[in-house]
Amino acid sequence: MTTAITPSARPRLLSGVRTHFDKARDRWVLLAPERALELDAIAMHILAEVDGQTSLENVISALAAKFAAPREQIEQDVRAFFLSLEDRRLMEFV
Repeated sequence: MTTAITPSARPRLLSGVRTHFDKARDRWVLLAPERALELDAIAMHILAEVDGQTSLENVISALAAKFAAPREQIEQDVRAFFLSLEDRRLMEFV
């Protein structure tokens, strides 16, 4: 179920979901019970900011500063990515 994400929401991966470097594919993947999702470099940079304690607002700010990119574009991309993970039951917001 897709939710509206407030700026103070703290994204976190669900229990049993983790990033892993797949040596056979030479790629990062997001592992969940009985499934794997290949991650590109952008997804890895976003997930590197996710610790279950950092708010969405702070994740976006950190990425905008790190890449000197327009905050509005970062926010749009991060929200879309997080909502896709939530729809796949890989992430939640607390």
